Amino acid sequence: MNLFNTIFIGFKEIWSHKFRSLLTMFGVVLGVASLVGMSAIIKGMENGMRESMVAMGGADKVVIQNQSVPAHQDHLADQAPGKTMRDVMALQASAPLIRLVSPEMEVEDVAITRGQKMTQPTECVGVWPAVLEMNLHTLEHGRFFNDMDDANASPVCVIGTGIRDDLFGRPEAVGREIIPLGEQILINGQPFTIIGMFQHYMGEQEAKERELAKLAKPQDPSQAGPKRQRGWGRHGGWAFQRKNMTVYMPLNTAWIRFRAAGDKDGILDPRLTDIDIKVLNVERLEASLQQARNVLLQSHRGIEDFTFQTQENQLETISKQIKNARLSGGIIAGISLLVGGIGIMNIMLASINERVREIGTCKALGATGLDVFVQILVESVVLALLGAVAGVAASYLLVDVLALLSPTSNSPVITPMAMAVGVGFSALVGISAGLIPAIKAANLQPIQALRYE
Repeated sequence: MNLFNTIFIGFKEIWSHKFRSLLTMFGVVLGVASLVGMSAIIKGMENGMRESMVAMGGADKVVIQNQSVPAHQDHLADQAPGKTMRDVMALQASAPLIRLVSPEMEVEDVAITRGQKMTQPTECVGVWPAVLEMNLHTLEHGRFFNDMDDANASPVCVIGTGIRDDLFGRPEAVGREIIPLGEQILINGQPFTIIGMFQHYMGEQEAKERELAKLAKPQDPSQAGPKRQRGWGRHGGWAFQRKNMTVYMPLNTAWIRFRAAGDKDGILDPRLTDIDIKVLNVERLEASLQQARNVLLQSHRGIEDFTFQTQENQLETISKQIKNARLSGGIIAGISLLVGGIGIMNIMLASINERVREIGTCKALGATGLDVFVQILVESVVLALLGAVAGVAASYLLVDVLALLSPTSNSPVITPMAMAVGVGFSALVGISAGLIPAIKAANLQPIQALRYE
């Protein structure tokens, strides 16, 4: 029997029972659509997570964090120096595998005001200019502070667009760009002059929405309703929100204006909030961290009250989350396809019972058991593959719906691999579901089949 004729007969049999075949394929359609849709959601989540990781500084960034001293050094806990400028100088002088060092001194419990408007930044820190490269910031307007600003403890700052929006208004609301250079704001009551503003950081989804907004018909700002927000927070993904709500000032300014007077008990705290470093070569990360550790142990007099947080840790966390999500989604989609396969097996068994005499006639005219086996199996696979194709088509509609309901900042992404897996798994389901009916049909005896009523 010719394979082409076999496939043609399979289509003909499906077409002759259109409604029954449609109901049978529905389980496969749902299974494939859920598999592709789930994969698209997870891919969007993965893109968003990796996008956020890059926005926070890239794979070569390492954060030096405080930690409790090891158990064998408990008796030295009260002598732990914490992170200080001494560490920064030591790393710059004695760690050649570290190419960039950025100290940070956070101003805590910050309230920024301008007239009657107030906002609270996610970050208000004293920094060196190295922070621009460290955190991958791009200055869009004005300038960044320099060594002279730091030496003079100048009351100047550079802000993100989220701070601008909260204190000076959104450009969308007034219909023009707002650049608050030279304007004065109060940081915990201290006057600061804005000398620079970063670009607006946004994820893929927000970028798409802005492009669509540009193509849309202009609307009177006074008639516009509140802007619909997606994803994490009002300024986009959490990493982009953090960068947009940032306020930077010279490191020395943060110390003199907010730390030099001491805390509420008058106790001075010269320690840094963070020390961020970038390694010279990511491939030599372990050697770079060991070198930094040796330098810090020297400057801390052997007290190990610090640890390293690498972006590799975040990559491992992202990979683990994505793996778990894929496993969960795959199990759900697999169950849906299994149910679809049971439906195909059921309908093929019913079809054989209807066609016993037809099968007997074919065998009487010379068809072998293998021919009948292949015919029934092909019909089952054709039924499954038609459902798979319809499922892939339905997945595009499903993804559009999921994009409206998805909690991620990045829209779902349908990948060719997900479609191939969906179609391949459907073919496997079709073969598995057709085996028992095909074997039953191939074993029919012609005389008994022709006598079947």
